[in-house]
Parts: sequence; C-alpha cells; structure tokens
Amino acid sequence: PFEKTVYQSHILSLGMYINILLQYKEHLSKLESEIDALAKEIEEYNIIKSIPGIGEKIAATIISEIGEIDRFNNPKKLVAFAGIDPSVFESGKFTATKNRITKRGSSRLRHALYMVVRCAIRDCRKKKTTDEIIPRNKKMREFYDKKREEGKPFKVAVIACVNKLLHWIFALLKNRTTFQDIA
Repeated sequence: PFEKTVYQSHILSLGMYINILLQYKEHLSKLESEIDALAKEIEEYNIIKSIPGIGEKIAATIISEIGEIDRFNNPKKLVAFAGIDPSVFESGKFTATKNRITKRGSSRLRHALYMVVRCAIRDCRKKKTTDEIIPRNKKMREFYDKKREEGKPFKVAVIACVNKLLHWIFALLKNRTTFQDIA
C-alpha cells in the first residue's frame, strides 16, 4: 500500500510539472511573436537581416544589444563593445605575442555574432540537382579561407570574421543600406 501511494504522488507531481512546462511554453511563444512583431517595425532589423547567415531571432538579438549605432564613432568602438578587441599585455620591453580577446563587452552580442559567422561560413547545397556546394555567405567564406591559408587556427579565423562582420554591420547601419546594395 505504501509503494502505491508513493507512485501516485510521483504521478501527481509529474502532472503538475508538465502543466507548468506547457504554460511556460505557451508564454514563451507569445513573447517570441511579440518580439518578432516589434522587430519588423525597426528599420535596422531589416538592414541586419539582409546579411546572409543572419536570421530573424539573431537579427533581433544584435539590434537589441547594439542599440543606437550613433553611440559608436567608428567600427573599432563597436568591436570593443562586443569584446572582440585583442587584449594588450605589456610591461617594460615585454610585449605578449599571444593575445586573447578581452571579452569585456556584451556576451550575448559576442555569442550571437559567433553563431552568425559559424552559420555563414558553413556550406549548403542550393540545388539538389547539382553537386556544387555554395557557402551561405560567400564574402565571409572567402575571408575565412584567406585567414586559414595564412595559418590561423579555426577560432582565430572565426573571431577575425566576427570582427569583419561587426565592421559590415557598422557600415550598413551608418549608411542605412542593405547588404545586397553593397555586394
């Protein structure tokens, strides 16, 4: 008899947890639809979304993290805001050669940009009739391949691509043009 009641209590608890999860899922879908509706009204959202490899949710994340582009005088300040700028270790005559990125900036922005670059340099097949493999963002893939040919490790090449992407975003938002207009 005791084992049955314990089992019944587990079933009751699981049922309550499932209901809570379903409520959270419903609430999350409402929030996502509201964010999508608000983002589509912002001009910068469509500009960012024009870059190949950037989808709706990532574009909304980038716009929300960057805010007003007029806060930044030049692209290097935007790069520093994202925490992609190299750290400097110097003391007297010593200068470090293996510098890492500072990671002082927005971790959400840095993560979103990293995912964009990973997606942009990935190969995809446009047509199933041909065996031609086409990258999602040809310019980004060419830059990535150039860095790899220079002997850079994978992550160093990806961070260089993130830096390049931030420069593109800065230029597009300042000039109010889409990526296709300059490509």
